[in-house]
Amino acid sequence: MKLRPLSDRVVLKKAEKELKTKSGLILSSAAAEDPSYYEVVAAGPGLFVDGQRNPMGVQVGDKVFVDKYAGNAVKLDGEEFLIVHEHEILAVIG
Repeated sequence: MKLRPLSDRVVLKKAEKELKTKSGLILSSAAAEDPSYYEVVAAGPGLFVDGQRNPMGVQVGDKVFVDKYAGNAVKLDGEEFLIVHEHEILAVIG
């Protein structure tokens, strides 16, 4: 099953743990930290303002930070997602 967000909503998935440091050292899964950012899985078409659709500021594949209490967590086919409004995204990484 596939999630298709409406309006200015964005579907996010928690980023995978980094098992390798920037210098190339391999970490055990216990030593690896949970990342505090998400990856954009799907983005809606944007809001209508004054009869014009505003384009979204994020795209699929972007890595983003969101507010700690933002959005709604959903579980679908055994995977966890976070659905947020675009304005709840604090920053795009990179």
